[in-house]
Amino acid sequence: MNVTWPVILADGDVVLRPIRMRDQRIWREVNRRNREWLRPWEATIPPPAPGGPVAQRPTYRQMVRHLRSEANAGRMMPFVIEYQGRLVGQLTVAGITWGSMCSGHVGYWVDREVAGRGVMPTAVALAVDHCFRGVGLHRIEVCIRPENGPSRRVVEKLGFREEGLRPRYLHIDGAWRDHLVFALTADEVPEGLVRRWHQARRGSRPGSSPGAAQEIK
Repeated sequence: MNVTWPVILADGDVVLRPIRMRDQRIWREVNRRNREWLRPWEATIPPPAPGGPVAQRPTYRQMVRHLRSEANAGRMMPFVIEYQGRLVGQLTVAGITWGSMCSGHVGYWVDREVAGRGVMPTAVALAVDHCFRGVGLHRIEVCIRPENGPSRRVVEKLGFREEGLRPRYLHIDGAWRDHLVFALTADEVPEGLVRRWHQARRGSRPGSSPGAAQEIK
């Protein structure tokens, strides 16, 4: 097992760093302000089986303790996203599996105020490059509801392959929802995903120049 954690990843104005207890106030404020925008895409807890225990959403502190425990066990990398020095979202690499699979999956959300500025594609590219180059994973998946246009555009911009539909895959916004599976393997991006993303942006915006991705341990 080779999970490099904790780690800070940066590219220009976008920084990924480990989530902290002291992020609670700003995390709650950003989440509250984006409640209606995020609600259709957020995981929910399914109703309990008859006679079964009733599960409740964790508090912020319980969430962070769980994320830290999973990170310390090498199964997860829980980041917050900063843009120009302020917290604007969250990205988690979860389900890290070794052995013959060497894979993980990425989930994310971002403040609507900064959507469309390239923040989310940059954050995902940073995380994927770290998974492939720093951690040694072979494959990364992103699972997205077909209706979630903004999230689909993120993976499309980065060149993820669409692999198919997983019916009723996750409990989202109160019901079991279908998800499309997008994936990349390390051998598909030998140049690195951040570099690919910069090249794509230069192609769409003549005259722009790439930033320099950094890993700060």
